[in-house]
Amino acid sequence: MSLLVIGTVAFDAIETPFGKTDKIVGGAATYASLAAAYFCDKVKIVAVVGDDFPKSEIEDLNNHYIDTEGLQIKEGEKSFFWAGKYHNDMNSRDTLVTDLNVLADFDPIIPDSYQDCEFLMLGNLTPQVQQTVINRLHKRPKLIVMDTMNFWMNIALDDLLATLKMIDVLTINDEEARQLSGEYSLVKAAQKILTMGPKYLIIKKGEHGALLFGEGKIFSAPALPLEEVFDPTGAGDTFAGGFIGYMAKVGTVNFNNMKNAIIYGSALASFCVEKFGTEKLRNLKPEEIAERVQQFVSLSKFEIL
Repeated sequence: MSLLVIGTVAFDAIETPFGKTDKIVGGAATYASLAAAYFCDKVKIVAVVGDDFPKSEIEDLNNHYIDTEGLQIKEGEKSFFWAGKYHNDMNSRDTLVTDLNVLADFDPIIPDSYQDCEFLMLGNLTPQVQQTVINRLHKRPKLIVMDTMNFWMNIALDDLLATLKMIDVLTINDEEARQLSGEYSLVKAAQKILTMGPKYLIIKKGEHGALLFGEGKIFSAPALPLEEVFDPTGAGDTFAGGFIGYMAKVGTVNFNNMKNAIIYGSALASFCVEKFGTEKLRNLKPEEIAERVQQFVSLSKFEIL
């Protein structure tokens, strides 16, 4: 099944208690598409970069069976750049630099060859851009998953609420769920958000796992305790990419498949944080992923005697 990923392809500079990097490749669409490509061999990307973005990196995406026809390259302009420093707890961070560059006036052009997409991942961009993408598709995809953040809740709430009516799955963190709903209890928050449009809601809780709400059901997925976390920057985007990549693989949208998709997404995210940037995501073997998924299963499997 064909999967379309919309988001950023960018440069990051990251500092954590474990070290720091110069400019490395990042961006929501990069992480999400690399993760999705482990399950789906028809991943297509729409994003924008400047002419400073290395051709070798685009070739590497192609080598992972990611179609980059929709990746715009703006001559004479620079790619989006973000720099951040993580605190010792690795959950909080300070943004040091945000240079929008080509992202400031990004107009998502959907190539004709992408119009057959059956699954759509809307990375964390302005709600207006997310709406534009949906409206430019000739046929509504079978499943639309959307990521957003508190920044858009603060400055573009009306647009965000309008976009929520157009999608199937919303993925946000616990803090954002509380802000969007005005409820502290995550169960109450989910109930309220599900009246805003989405059929399903995923609340990411970082090192404490994730919650899935929908069809009147709740699923709690664990987080895998890791010995070392080097860089959590792309974990959420990797999770989302793994989630929708698995859904595109199985093809059928229901709560049970989403439960499995959350575990696969969590497994990919657990690999991502073990190295800086996208390094760990680029060369995983199927047996490594299968073994990591089994660790998640074992972590939450028990019998009452």
